[in-house]
Amino acid sequence: MAAYGLYAHIRANRVRSIILIAGLFFLLLLLTYAGSLAAAAFWEPDASIDYLLWYARDNTIFALPFVAGATLIWLGIAWRFHQRMIDALVGGHDVTRADEPRLYNLLENLCVSRGIPMPKLKIVEDPALNAFATGLDQKQYAISVTRGLMERLDDPELEAVLAHELTHIRNGDVRMLVIAVVIAGIISFVGELIFRGFFRSGVRISTGGSSNRKGGGGAIIAILIALAIVAIAWLLSIVIRYSLSRSREYLADAGAVELTKNPDGMIAALRKIEGRGELRDSVASVMEMCVDNPHSGFVDIFSTHPSIEKRVAALVQTAGGRDPGPIPSIVGLDEPATGANDDPFAERPVKEAPPPVDETGPWDGRPALGGNPLDPWQWGPWGPRKNDQI
Repeated sequence: MAAYGLYAHIRANRVRSIILIAGLFFLLLLLTYAGSLAAAAFWEPDASIDYLLWYARDNTIFALPFVAGATLIWLGIAWRFHQRMIDALVGGHDVTRADEPRLYNLLENLCVSRGIPMPKLKIVEDPALNAFATGLDQKQYAISVTRGLMERLDDPELEAVLAHELTHIRNGDVRMLVIAVVIAGIISFVGELIFRGFFRSGVRISTGGSSNRKGGGGAIIAILIALAIVAIAWLLSIVIRYSLSRSREYLADAGAVELTKNPDGMIAALRKIEGRGELRDSVASVMEMCVDNPHSGFVDIFSTHPSIEKRVAALVQTAGGRDPGPIPSIVGLDEPATGANDDPFAERPVKEAPPPVDETGPWDGRPALGGNPLDPWQWGPWGPRKNDQI
């Protein structure tokens, strides 16, 4: 299952990227036609459905160059500024060796060992346990690590997470995911514009048509068709986001093991991250890029990540790692430190007897019976003693 440097997977991701871009223009064509059809229904409420469909087709052909130009501008902005947008959203910032020597050295050693250009390193000031990679080319690639992940993972575990993200960069997963997010953003934006147009013009449709309708309700049919097209385009954009092969996470896990030669480090990191990766100021599109997406467990078919349980099982089966099982709590994160969770065989504190009072029992020298007759410190050798004062 060694995945790092799998040229077939890299080529497949490049093909998927091309298909995603082509799918973007196809979905925009559908949305442009839906917008033209809705506009035709508003402008010509008395026209027949055949006329409205023909009118929308001509308007779509006319508007297509403008839509393509606007899309290219959108893609250019995303290409140039997507990292700044993500940093502003999650609170990420660049760090150097002087800022974070431990993290920087771990990443640098991984890159030097395989001759990989070192990506930028960023810290997200968030207590969650997660990390993600971003970028569309070699100059833009960056790995972001949360503060919580740095504080809760030891060096082998943290190194495994960094190796996981390096594998995503090497295999082309990062570029594909960023393109998918951009596509979903454009489709959502255009679809929302069309729906807003419907809501603001609905009153005119119901009352603005003349009593002598030539089309016999053609405008209503056109609007229903336009709404159906918008819904289909929106569903297709969701399919694009969630149809990206979830095998990329298995491959990145395996790539991390190949880089570090330590399956136990990757398994332990996954177990610690499990259920603790929710970024406070993030959105779904960013969570899809992370090591783990806590939202993935809703419906398996719409999951962006396999479950931690499945990923750990794959590593145990193929790499021979050892699974410590789910970690119910992490001291300092899920609960305050008590010392009980650190070592299951550590001595527990012994409860001391309360200080003696004036009256003691005849058998064991313990305090006399007080307000609670069943207090264990007031029992004699054969049961609770009688309180003569009651």
